[in-house]
Amino acid sequence: MADSLPTKSKTASKVDSTNLNIITDHIDIWTSAIKQKSPSGRGSSKKFSLHGIKKLRELILELAVRGKLVPQDEKDEPASVLLERIAAEKAQLVKDKKIKKPKALPEISKDEKPFELPVNWSFLRLENMCELITKGSSPKWQGVSYTDNPDDVLFVTSENVGAFKILLDKKKYVERTFNEIEPRSILRKNDFLMNIVGASIGRCAIFDLNEVANINQAVCLIRSFSKHIVPDFFLKFFNSHTCISYMYDKQVENARPNLSMSNIAKFIIPIPPIEEQHRIVAKVDELMSLCDALEAQTEASISAHQTIVETLLNALLLPNTAQPTGAQTASGSKTANSLSSAAGSEHAQSPDPSFENSHEPHFIDSPELLFKENWQRVAEHFDTLFTTSASIDTLKQTILQLAVMGKLVEQASCEARNSANYEPAAKLLERIAAEKAQLIADKKIKKQKPLPAITDQEKPFELPHGWEWVRFGDLVNFKAELVRPEAFLDFDQVGPDSIEKGTGQLIKRRTVKESGIKGPNSRFYNGQILYSKIRPSLSKAIIAEFDGLCSADMYPLESMIYSKYLLKSILSEVFLEQVRLAENRIKMPKLNIDSLSEIKLPLAPLEEQHRIVTKVDELMALCDQLKARLSDAQTTQLHLTDAIVEQAV
Repeated sequence: MADSLPTKSKTASKVDSTNLNIITDHIDIWTSAIKQKSPSGRGSSKKFSLHGIKKLRELILELAVRGKLVPQDEKDEPASVLLERIAAEKAQLVKDKKIKKPKALPEISKDEKPFELPVNWSFLRLENMCELITKGSSPKWQGVSYTDNPDDVLFVTSENVGAFKILLDKKKYVERTFNEIEPRSILRKNDFLMNIVGASIGRCAIFDLNEVANINQAVCLIRSFSKHIVPDFFLKFFNSHTCISYMYDKQVENARPNLSMSNIAKFIIPIPPIEEQHRIVAKVDELMSLCDALEAQTEASISAHQTIVETLLNALLLPNTAQPTGAQTASGSKTANSLSSAAGSEHAQSPDPSFENSHEPHFIDSPELLFKENWQRVAEHFDTLFTTSASIDTLKQTILQLAVMGKLVEQASCEARNSANYEPAAKLLERIAAEKAQLIADKKIKKQKPLPAITDQEKPFELPHGWEWVRFGDLVNFKAELVRPEAFLDFDQVGPDSIEKGTGQLIKRRTVKESGIKGPNSRFYNGQILYSKIRPSLSKAIIAEFDGLCSADMYPLESMIYSKYLLKSILSEVFLEQVRLAENRIKMPKLNIDSLSEIKLPLAPLEEQHRIVTKVDELMALCDQLKARLSDAQTTQLHLTDAIVEQAV
């Protein structure tokens, strides 16, 4: 028997080492498994979640509560002895009439045990290891008022119970009489708190304060025998995947999901020897610190990568300081062609970009040469720059910006500009003005008040030859034809929620009847531009491909130029930057016609508008291909991460 003990100890250590290797040998997988989030409005924070590190945290906790994280020691006192002491101590409290005698709970059947336990561990129902399990009450039910006095009773609600810690940014207090009415739910230091109602079910924390405090009805108080059950081990178990799954399985689906006291009392808890509990807590804390470091490092790397992308792409958008020459007119076409070639190549799986071999930045007198120099830096590192969803989105916005600056396609040659067929933007504007005048004369549109001339000081950059700066109101007719929806139930209905932000894409279709709208909507027609005028949806616009009704929070616009070119301009940063400024100047959450009409846009000759749209669409399709490949690679990483966790436990 004595000879067999060292072998058992070595085996346990080997298991522990293997599990630690799973954690440490796959650091690159944990940090690269990133899940993209759907954008939820301007001002939303991170557009991604570190799925791999999240799964690593789950794995650490799961290995810990299954006895697979630290080696067992045969010298440890078995948990069964520990549980005998807890039972004796609880019986004494009952005898002393300090607690009520609990109802007998059913034995734990084999089918109920969630996993195999190590030697010297035991399963126990929660109530059998606790002095008290209860919940609080609402002050309103007891006729007690809230106060602002810190000398009164601290009142802990579900919003104060975070994952692993008490959150007291928002403190509440109640009159001290509440303690007299609800003595069972007065908190002691090291009491365990669990949210049992609503969306936050399962969030658990230890009450580690010395303040007089009480809880409400959405929080469960669990008071264990803390000298036998290390509170931090208890906390780690309740935040493990095993316990969270158990909670969701046992919750009652009412108007708000909740956990009953009887179900909580029957929870099955794995109990290690007390010495191992301490070792587990120490190892989990050590590994969680590693996760914190990995998280910070990964976020910093992603942020640095995006900063590099934005810096290099912003350099392409430096304004011209003089009218472009023949050298610059050729650069736009070369840039677009280079971009097409680079985007079509196989790119890396997201190494950090290195610029050791890049051209050192130096002073270049010519804007045309500077543009070519900056593009060369982007092209050289294309495969390592555009490896994230955010970087590709930035590239898309840069493409739009280059388009409206006249840098994306080749400009008309001197010979073409001197031909009889060439029409500069100034001539196009004359035709638009004449057409508008005729529409006014025919009473098809109302006469609009003259828009202010655009001064040189207002122009953010120089335009190519033949282009003009123009007010938005001079390029569109605002169509306001409010109708009752009842007469158009089978028509399509479009609202801001139907349009994807910043892409010009309709993401869902529905009929007026399906939308359930009751108030007046605007009638729109095939070919019109629908523009959301309500914040935070000011980058939502589409070209309608059917007749229908749109929300009163949208403008149906009739474009006087090539509609697809105007849509690209609306989605560009040139337009959006001015929209944000106009939005900040108005009190209402909606952008009015006057503010929108005064926005300045670069207008290309009509023939060039068509070439720009064709090139933008081509490059956007390539960006979408990049995104699709990236998404496939990320999905593979996510599945690999999940597989490692599943295999490990």
